[in-house]
Amino acid sequence: MPDNYALRALTFLWPDLLWLLAAVPLLIALYLRLIRRRREADSRHAGLAVSGAHASAAQRQLSAWRTALDDHTPAILLLLGLAALIAAIARPHAMIVLPSRVDAIIVALDTSGSMRATDVKPTRLAAAQAAVKRFVEAQPSQVRIGVVSIAATASLVQSPTDKRDDVLRAIERVQLQPGSALGSGLVIALTTLLPSSGIDAEKIISGNNARPRTRDWARQAEVHNFKPVAPGSNSGAAIVLVSDGESNTGPELLEAAKLAAERGVRVFAVGVGTTEGAVLNVEGWSMRVRLDEAGLKKIADMTRGEYFRAGSDTDLKAIYKHLSAKLALGKGRETEITALFTALGMGLALIAVMLSILRSNRVL
Repeated sequence: MPDNYALRALTFLWPDLLWLLAAVPLLIALYLRLIRRRREADSRHAGLAVSGAHASAAQRQLSAWRTALDDHTPAILLLLGLAALIAAIARPHAMIVLPSRVDAIIVALDTSGSMRATDVKPTRLAAAQAAVKRFVEAQPSQVRIGVVSIAATASLVQSPTDKRDDVLRAIERVQLQPGSALGSGLVIALTTLLPSSGIDAEKIISGNNARPRTRDWARQAEVHNFKPVAPGSNSGAAIVLVSDGESNTGPELLEAAKLAAERGVRVFAVGVGTTEGAVLNVEGWSMRVRLDEAGLKKIADMTRGEYFRAGSDTDLKAIYKHLSAKLALGKGRETEITALFTALGMGLALIAVMLSILRSNRVL
């Protein structure tokens, strides 16, 4: 099975039928008895020519092993095929994880003032930028990647593209700014990934609960007709949120995560910083900024993504390598694989019969 597939947790719907496998050892014993009788008959009725007398004992033994292997290979294949067919009768099921085929990823990068902290060297933002660039370079060429910068407001720095140079330059361009609106960042990332997702971004970010003023009737219809899907079910899109978790303006982070969950988009949250934090001196004020993991963990859980904690530059490198593997695989699905066992059993039996006919013009 290819590396990007995984098969786990093999179970059987009718496990009681596996007792039929007890017939396999009995058939082996019967086969060995028939072979013994055939050899005894051959030794009585055929003149045995002594061949290869000049060969060494080791050579004769090796020749005997090869002959035995040739003689018994069809029978071995047939018994293995029978075992596979018996397993098929028990209706095997397995958890199969298939490639998720992610088409687009939005990297939402926190550029708020707290990201200047130096508890991750050289700074949280600089370490995050370097690690994100490595992550971008590791993605398959067909995956489109966009960048959202999050400060007091969120903005789309680079729309999703498969041009890696454009994405890397966008990551380098982001600069520290005051304020942190992580909820707005998720909303912008969502509307970028899913333009027809039924999200009124302007209304959500502004906090205006009045009816939308837009005259785009198609847009209003999308909002009105939207129906939620299962969290994590959208395998074609994902958001990678890189932040220290502090949010002090804009829509609630968990409300934005709910929008992502209802649209099946997974959010992978990367927490940059340490729980001890670091002291920042800004315009004569001193304050300690710590990694706030609670919100990041919740949004990852709500959207069926995953949370990663990065307390150092080394952690960030390892996280993005692991994250690349996570995005390459979809969610597991339990599937009946009776057909695979049946095909394996029939294939082995057919090969056994063909080998036996070609070698001795008989079936075993």
